[in-house]
Amino acid sequence: MKDRTTPLRHSNASEEQHKKPNIIWLNVLVFSITFTVSLIGVPLYAYFEGFSIGLIVAAIIALSFCELSITAGYHRLWSHKAYEANVVVRVFYAIGGAFAVQNSALHWSSDHRVHHRFVDQNDKDPYSANRGFWYSHIGWMLREYQAYRYTDYKNASDLQRDRIVLWQHKHYLTLVLATNFGIPLLVGLILGDVWGSLLLVGFLRLVVSHHLTFCINSLAHMWGKQPYNDKNTAKDNPLVALLTFGEGYHNFHHAFQFDYRNAIKWWQFDPTKWLIKSLSWLGLAKNLKRISEEKIAKAIAAQQLVKAKNKLMLLSLPNSDEALLTIQNEYDLMIQKMSEFYSIKKEWLDSKRSELLENVEKSNLNKKYNELKQNLVNQQKSWQLMVLQYA
Repeated sequence: MKDRTTPLRHSNASEEQHKKPNIIWLNVLVFSITFTVSLIGVPLYAYFEGFSIGLIVAAIIALSFCELSITAGYHRLWSHKAYEANVVVRVFYAIGGAFAVQNSALHWSSDHRVHHRFVDQNDKDPYSANRGFWYSHIGWMLREYQAYRYTDYKNASDLQRDRIVLWQHKHYLTLVLATNFGIPLLVGLILGDVWGSLLLVGFLRLVVSHHLTFCINSLAHMWGKQPYNDKNTAKDNPLVALLTFGEGYHNFHHAFQFDYRNAIKWWQFDPTKWLIKSLSWLGLAKNLKRISEEKIAKAIAAQQLVKAKNKLMLLSLPNSDEALLTIQNEYDLMIQKMSEFYSIKKEWLDSKRSELLENVEKSNLNKKYNELKQNLVNQQKSWQLMVLQYA
């Protein structure tokens, strides 16, 4: 009897251990109902009644309000403390975050900090991309995968001292209902189309807002390039950035999470960065954090070195050891020249601000700066040619 019953007990224990977590029915209903109404109701209303230009513009403004509240507020301000904002801006973000229906800023930020700390670790990362697109995009919110953390905000003790964050957390449900019914109704009354507004500004705006944000957790970890590091799945992708108000430059973000920017080139699409910078010009934001040019340049070079070495190893050339040594030496020389240049650049910039230095001293410093800058440019050209050889 023991031989027959023991395997059965083991089987039951195994089944219990691998049992799927409980479904979070509220989330399932919210996602299902809003998606179904948008999928069916919006096209039907557009066909039979039509949406005015004013209503379409209002929906775009409402969507932007939600998304920027998440990207500039929940993400860069509260999760990463990449800058500081005054109370008016924080209230704006808190209301917009509730309008976006992505949980309170406290809960969202706590989740996101766990994500950065344990990125890609399936048992700890709340939305690990290693568990697949569906899970990282939306599946992680449909079951109680990490129920033990739902009220554990120890990693966000700083946010619990922010009275706006606490106010929003305490009144989150009220704010959600007030914004998601109140704003569409108000827009509908102003424009004379309540049902159209409920569909477009209410349901469709919410569905689009949800899935644009969810793309950061899924697509931004699966599709793109890794110019800064390959230690996790985060990718840079201009198209994802276009969809996510600048958050698609995700490889940079995971490499330098405390920078208020995600895109560092002037031509890269990052409206969240532009908003934060504009707020600083208006005196509504301050202490914008930026990673130094030197750290960014060295990170790019280090990643290029890794890729070149990996490519060289795959080629299995007869002189691979010699080529590896040459690449390493070229890299070391460039890092040395970078350090020299950025050191003198700091002195040079300080001299521009100083009125105590003599003109001769400034002239000598300026000459040395230009000399080291040219040396670095030449070395970078040499390095790029070598990297391209094994790209």
